[in-house]
Amino acid sequence: MKFLRVLYHLIRADFLERTRRYSFLLVLAFAAYVAYGVFAGEIVVRLDEYRGVYNSAWVGSVMAWVSTVILSLAGFYVVKNAILRDQVTRVGLVLATTPMRKSFYTLAKTLSNFTVLAAMVAVLAAGAVGLELARAEHSHLEIATLVAPFAWLALPAMFMIAALAVLFETLPVLRGGAGNVIYFFAWAACLGISVGTGSADWLGFNLLRGSMSAALKAADPTHEGEFLLNLNINPSLHASQTFLWNGVDWTIPIIVHRLLWVVMAAGIALLSSLFFHRFDPAREPWRLKPLAPSLGPAEGLESVGSPPVAQTWVSTAGPLSPVKRKPGLRPIVFSELLLMLKGQPLWWYAIAVLLFAISLLVPGLGVRSGAAAIAWLWPVLVWSQMGAREARNATESLIFCSESLLNRQLPAVWMAGVVVALLTGGGMGLNLLFSRDWRGVAAWIAGAFFIPSLALAFGVWTGTSKPFEVLYTALWYLGPMHHTAGLDFTGAAPTATSPIMYLAVTVVLLALAYFGRRTKLAYP
Repeated sequence: MKFLRVLYHLIRADFLERTRRYSFLLVLAFAAYVAYGVFAGEIVVRLDEYRGVYNSAWVGSVMAWVSTVILSLAGFYVVKNAILRDQVTRVGLVLATTPMRKSFYTLAKTLSNFTVLAAMVAVLAAGAVGLELARAEHSHLEIATLVAPFAWLALPAMFMIAALAVLFETLPVLRGGAGNVIYFFAWAACLGISVGTGSADWLGFNLLRGSMSAALKAADPTHEGEFLLNLNINPSLHASQTFLWNGVDWTIPIIVHRLLWVVMAAGIALLSSLFFHRFDPAREPWRLKPLAPSLGPAEGLESVGSPPVAQTWVSTAGPLSPVKRKPGLRPIVFSELLLMLKGQPLWWYAIAVLLFAISLLVPGLGVRSGAAAIAWLWPVLVWSQMGAREARNATESLIFCSESLLNRQLPAVWMAGVVVALLTGGGMGLNLLFSRDWRGVAAWIAGAFFIPSLALAFGVWTGTSKPFEVLYTALWYLGPMHHTAGLDFTGAAPTATSPIMYLAVTVVLLALAYFGRRTKLAYP
């Protein structure tokens, strides 16, 4: 009973702390919006020219799968901070003095992560019931049929995400910003493998596709097996016919197969305990500073065991130091630049120089634009410090009381970020300049201004680097890498967005950063 009581209180504390954050509500709202887009026809789910009748099976299954895809990405970043929070609050030091096993701790954190994600799934399932009642192409509401996909598809996937979040927090390289970026690409790769090959179907996509295709094949033998899931931005993607699908037949083998992912997730949680340092300061990436400085002879103690000797302090007034002129902005920009680049290994600079050279010297447009795009992803962890360094290092009380902070330090941080963008992406900029591609040069300059502005605005308003790392990585993946219209901000490809739009967005982001920092100042 003691075991269960301790486990309950650990899970409950984490659950209450997470669900009271704005990030929980934002992710839930975004997942609900995407799920509603499926139901309202803004996201196309069709087989050849068919879509399913909006009954409990179709609404529940499609919304459960799309919600699972969204939560498997965004939900990971919501729950990936359980161990870090215990470090920062020093609760971990208290837990380290108890007889709690490392395996118990990592399993408890996995279960607490799962409860948060399961709460999101439950809210979306309740929303699916309301949406079906509102659309009602089928008169009979079957609660069990509608909820079953959330239970057997979404919940096992959420358990896997909960375990992966704990594993990432216990591995030295993945617990920080690098892990946030790496997970996005790992998620995209696993999603592509699952959809494309049918293997590792942890999201249940192929299970739904197989059942839907079999039902449509029985109704229309000419069905060729095409399954489309895409944004409904083209009217030609509308399904012209409907068919009746009564849902997946949840047999024992199918349920056991889904539960195997839960077993694998539990194994990952136990594996995490092998890398968990149990809050040992010698193995933590940062050191806990003593709560109070030790006293020595300079503070009035002659030696150990000797009584303190009273000292008389005499203060003599002297002439005031002459007023010095404020230093220019350039030294502050240089200092901020050094803070951004501090601690980067030599191989980091070597790869940055290599990407610079490829984007400048290689004649092929495809290779050159690819290298230029990677060159502006490489410093993502450098930019993510902007605006958030003070909150992360607990130096707000020192920096925010400085004179002319809004007019000097904040612009200096932005300028340092722009310098990083100009240096790392300079190869493509010079190439565009030499070829006299003035539109490309303008788009490249707009991108160099846009990236640090986005980092600064997110850092100032959130106080953490994670939102920028996630959003910018996704934006980079869709824009420069896939040349999505309106999202390519590098200027390296003919489909690059007009620089005027990104310059306007840059101005808005800088204004948000300015007012966000102003609200946090002790003295405006």
